[in-house]
Amino acid sequence: MKLAERSPVASTSRTESVGEEKHIWDYVRVVYKRRWIAIPALLLVFGTMTFNSMRETPIYRSQAQLLIEKDAPTVARLDQMFQSQDGWSGDSFYQTQFRILQSRTLAKRTIDSMNLWDAPRLGNGPEPKSRISPTGLVWGMVDGAVSLAKAPFRKDGPAPSTETVKPEQVEAGESAAQSARISQFLGGLSIVPDPKSKLVEVRYTSTDPQFAVAAANAVVASYIKDSLDFKVNTSKEAGDFLSERLAEQRKALDASEAALQKFKEQNGTVSIADGTSSIAVQRLTDLNGALIKARTERINKEALYNQLTSMQAAGTIETFPAVLANDYIQGLKTNLGQVQREQAQLSERYGQNHPEMTKVNSAVEAANAKLKVEIGKVVQGVNSEYRAAMAQEQSLQSALNSQRGEAIGQNRTDIAYQVLKREADSNREVYESLLNQTKETGITGERRATNVRVIDPAELPRGPISPNLRADMTFALVAGLVLAIGLAFGFEYLDNRIKSPQELKAHLGIPFLGMVPVVTLDKDPNPLMDKAALPQNFSEAFKSIRTNVLFSSAEEGTRSIVVTSAGPGEGKSVVASNLAMALAQAGQRVLLIDADMRRPRVHEIFGGDQEPGLSNVLSGNAKASEGIRKSTTAGLWLMPAGHIPPNPAELLGSRRYTDFIKSLSLHFDWVVLDTPPVMVVADSSIVANQSSGVVFVVRADHTSRHAVKAAVEQLEAANAHLIGSVLNRVDLVRNPYYYSAYYRKDYAKYYVAAGSGR
Repeated sequence: MKLAERSPVASTSRTESVGEEKHIWDYVRVVYKRRWIAIPALLLVFGTMTFNSMRETPIYRSQAQLLIEKDAPTVARLDQMFQSQDGWSGDSFYQTQFRILQSRTLAKRTIDSMNLWDAPRLGNGPEPKSRISPTGLVWGMVDGAVSLAKAPFRKDGPAPSTETVKPEQVEAGESAAQSARISQFLGGLSIVPDPKSKLVEVRYTSTDPQFAVAAANAVVASYIKDSLDFKVNTSKEAGDFLSERLAEQRKALDASEAALQKFKEQNGTVSIADGTSSIAVQRLTDLNGALIKARTERINKEALYNQLTSMQAAGTIETFPAVLANDYIQGLKTNLGQVQREQAQLSERYGQNHPEMTKVNSAVEAANAKLKVEIGKVVQGVNSEYRAAMAQEQSLQSALNSQRGEAIGQNRTDIAYQVLKREADSNREVYESLLNQTKETGITGERRATNVRVIDPAELPRGPISPNLRADMTFALVAGLVLAIGLAFGFEYLDNRIKSPQELKAHLGIPFLGMVPVVTLDKDPNPLMDKAALPQNFSEAFKSIRTNVLFSSAEEGTRSIVVTSAGPGEGKSVVASNLAMALAQAGQRVLLIDADMRRPRVHEIFGGDQEPGLSNVLSGNAKASEGIRKSTTAGLWLMPAGHIPPNPAELLGSRRYTDFIKSLSLHFDWVVLDTPPVMVVADSSIVANQSSGVVFVVRADHTSRHAVKAAVEQLEAANAHLIGSVLNRVDLVRNPYYYSAYYRKDYAKYYVAAGSGR
């Protein structure tokens, strides 16, 4: 009997189970399982909030609609100065108006106008009732129970309260009663601007609809009056200020004009005063322009002269532009060329002393001399023009220097004049502006107009705005559901126990063989599937597990299966016993061995003696045939644990145990071993290493995830082949939806009905 290789089906199942997606019904199952905490939370929140809404005092709201516009500046500059001090510019203007509407000063004026200082309360509506808090209700009940429990032990009555009462905050310039009444009045006031227009709603809420109307209209009236008073005061302040400045400016204007007239008389600057240009300045400008032109001309002539001098020294004077442009010189050059050609022709026929040659040579010399004379005249002309341009430049420079001195003196007088004239003009302009503003301010002060207009006054509301029972109940239902679902998932998250096949597969990563329904153990603590008193679903569960075990084990010969669990009390012995019985009912020859030599149970489940058994055989005190006995089920044999030895792990790890298991292959098809829990002792790991496979038992709603994971890791470390897991003691009646992924709801009901009918 060899150790089977790890099945590829197991590894595939492990991969699939880890990546299994959540379905909406998985969340429904969580809420359904935690319904005993979710339903009370839902009812508590829904009931408390609905009760609060039903007993809540009706609240009425009335609103007046205003149009607030910015004032166009009627007093230039000065009025803008006063507005900027108040921050009434741009968007800040409207923000300021909103703050004024909700200010304590305006509220105080409104209370004065409505005579509310001595009123017992604002309006004649009923007093608002206190709301009940669900958490406060729960904690109040807890506190009451604690106080009631402590009451018999108190000797001097209840302990005095140590809580200190903070004094009420009082604004400066207000009494405590005034401050409280203003705060109470402002508590019902709200300002709601329309972001797309200049309209503003002044809203007031109260339990008395008549008072809500009166308060909203009174706030609007006080605000308009405050706006008018502000404008009148501003105009008066501006008028007083302008009158003082106007008198001062009149004196300054008279003084500046007198100084200007005196200067004109002393310096004879009538033409300057009339706005004409100074002759000296104009002549200076003309001379400067002429000098620039003469300097340019001189530079050009000098460049031409230098070019001519260079060409004359190089012997290329005949290519000078002025020479080339002289028609007379060009005619002389043509004549010289003709004479030179004639000289060349005659030299071919005559000698140098021939009269004709003498004549033509004289003609050539005369033509050359005449050409040189004319070229000399061109050179002399260029030189003369250069000298003349230089003299003209020097003359203009001298005249400009002389005129500049004259203009500077004239400019000093002109500058002094312009300073006096500008001062007089500025004083006159300021005086005229102040005079106009004084007149406009007087008109503004007489006109009592405001930039605030009432579009719709407040009217009696048709009905209360609160409570809205339908909306409150809807919100209460939503809040209750949120709390209920949150508590359900919170408890589910904190619950570390394995509860479903999905969790078992996710944390073990091995095939799931099946689950065993819970049975009542009061009458029979050792349930076996062949007992008629047990429900049918109990036996069907083990038949399903048997089928999965048969399919998962394909090796030939005797196969040994270890049945174990993470900890005690998970039902591994019952699972091992019923699995062995199910295999026997399938026509297999099965031996069930109680390998738990610390807390044996197989002999109790089937009835019989504990000895002789496995420990007796392994220690050599009994033969195998003496430890094996026939059960009442056909094909099933039993071997109890025997005497409890001091060293079970050494016996199970001995050579004698290995030989004993191998010898069983001659007589049995299956060997099922009930072993101790994995996390308690090492016995299971030792036995599992020498077996064909391991069936891991997990008790539903009992075994923690950490224990299951640690146990599986320990078995894998021992190189054990995990066939699959069994979820034991599943309560299908309590949680039918929780296991619907493996057993449909109607199947669960069918099994429950079948069980109850037996």
